[in-house]
Amino acid sequence: MANEIFPVVYLARHGETAWSATGRHTGLTDLPLTERGERNAKSLRERLAGLVFAKVLTSPLQRAVRTCELAGFGAAVKVDPDLVEWNYGDYEGLRIAEIRAKRPGWQLFRDGCPNGESPEQVGARADRVVRRVRAVKGDVLIFSSGHFLRIFTARWLALEPFAGKFFILDVASLSTLSYEHDLSSPAIRLWNDTHHVGD
Repeated sequence: MANEIFPVVYLARHGETAWSATGRHTGLTDLPLTERGERNAKSLRERLAGLVFAKVLTSPLQRAVRTCELAGFGAAVKVDPDLVEWNYGDYEGLRIAEIRAKRPGWQLFRDGCPNGESPEQVGARADRVVRRVRAVKGDVLIFSSGHFLRIFTARWLALEPFAGKFFILDVASLSTLSYEHDLSSPAIRLWNDTHHVGD
């Protein structure tokens, strides 16, 4: 059987924000896109042109919602609260170096965040989305944030949430998940494509 017969899940990471541009952990802080982020998002419109989706979902955070709108899917989208970014708790707004100065050796995908979410808690949200997406007859487009989408991918592949650390995602990137031989063989088809993104 050819891969083309299987439904495809498209993952769009939101465009740049002021904090993503400076490496600050941006969880539930609801930041807008930068001007460059708006251009990033518009570039997704051309990249996704002509594709038809049975369902379009977005995180409730404005950076994802705005990216969805600029990509041309604002009229079709449904907000899914489970798609919100990782709650970084005490580490919200901090850079990795700042966190590790207080907690040497810290790793997000292993250790989680005090007064925020553990990898397992984010994984549980991702599992709910995976179940809902797999019930859709047809292709699905998801707009969300980098760390959540990495955990979502790990869970799509039936890997532990920790495996999300291996899937790097750039802003406004596009990735696709599907199946290889049958519906019991989930796989990655495309990862972190940014060819459509300009300066």
